[in-house]
Amino acid sequence: MLPLILIALAYVSIAAIIAFAGRKRKFRFWGYFFAGIVLTPIVGLLLVLASDRRPVIL
Repeated sequence: MLPLILIALAYVSIAAIIAFAGRKRKFRFWGYFFAGIVLTPIVGLLLVLASDRRPVIL
């Protein structure tokens, strides 16, 4: 039971790190976080790398 919890915790942590990297991109933190959870963190990372930055509004 404990290894399964550790794997799930690592999976969510990696998705959160990728989402943090995409916080200033098009889909922001939550969009990339849910993409990393649902589609796997590798696909979430590819989405972050392929997306454009949000325009800065003054």
